Amino acid sequence: MPDAFVIGSETIPSGTRRTVELPVSVLSDHTPVTMSAHVVHGKKPGPVMFVSAAIHGDEVIGVEIVRRLLKAAPVSRLAGTLIAVPIVNAFGFLNQSRYLPDRRDLNRCFPGHASGSLAARLADLFMTEIVMRSNVGVDLHSAAVGRENLPQIRLSPGNPRLKVLGDAFAAPVTMMSKMREGSLRMEAERVGVDVLLYEAGEGLRFDEFAARAGVAGILRVMSELEMISPRGVPKPRKHGVLCEGSGWLRAPSGGLLRTLKASGDWVEPGMILGIVSDPFGEHEAEVVAEEHGIIVGRTNLPVVNEGDALFHIARPDKRKMAEEAAGDFDAHPDVHALFDEDEII
Repeated sequence: MPDAFVIGSETIPSGTRRTVELPVSVLSDHTPVTMSAHVVHGKKPGPVMFVSAAIHGDEVIGVEIVRRLLKAAPVSRLAGTLIAVPIVNAFGFLNQSRYLPDRRDLNRCFPGHASGSLAARLADLFMTEIVMRSNVGVDLHSAAVGRENLPQIRLSPGNPRLKVLGDAFAAPVTMMSKMREGSLRMEAERVGVDVLLYEAGEGLRFDEFAARAGVAGILRVMSELEMISPRGVPKPRKHGVLCEGSGWLRAPSGGLLRTLKASGDWVEPGMILGIVSDPFGEHEAEVVAEEHGIIVGRTNLPVVNEGDALFHIARPDKRKMAEEAAGDFDAHPDVHALFDEDEII
């Protein structure tokens, strides 16, 4: 049996699980704030994997994915260790805000500093207690409030180990995405920890397709790492599409947007994706696709200003395969067509 797992001030014996409270700060009214991590420490040795959500406090779909993951039957027979942090940014989560109280974006503050700003201290705590104890991680995100993302995995270019895990996750779309300075993904990779970034759904909303696809993907990654048995792990029903790049189509003018295409739709040059009209209906401007691709994100807001981002189009690596698959990637499909009835995820 593996040695006990140490995190914070807690020592967790093999074959047990426990929720650990990691002190973050004390509020101005003397209320203590902690970051809660649930640790499942298996009876058999294996990798240490973290799953994190709500780095942006309004991205709540990841919290639901973590909840379902911890209840999934295969996790009870774990080899290695799972560290699940459903709410990294408790400040933003309580305020239904993307940001911390000092208006900083936590995902631009890594690796942080133990004596820095509130954001820097929280980032440092997460790096020290979670990332540095792990071999691999999955970071869960959604689009901002008023936008939606098709379930997708974003990978760092030129990392073959991560590509294997991305293939195992089997999201509808896998995107090669450059890392941003100060992001968790960049700083984790600098210390040798590969991180899969999952994007799905909309801020402050639950989405059943996004939740099920996220849980199933994480379980498939854990199976690939031999942390759990393949038995009971959902098999992908559809082929994912690899995309090497993406770009946004923006509003040609301000007004009211009538959207004609949904997330997951295939688009071609010259195709009309939406129409922006003035409130009187006297002037209309078409939003026209400029290249082949898949809509992997879009705005849900009908009121737009000139230059607002409307449709996020991903460019597939293999166009024919992507065109055939795109019809299956409706952002709001019948989930029973994608998952077995008895899959409790």
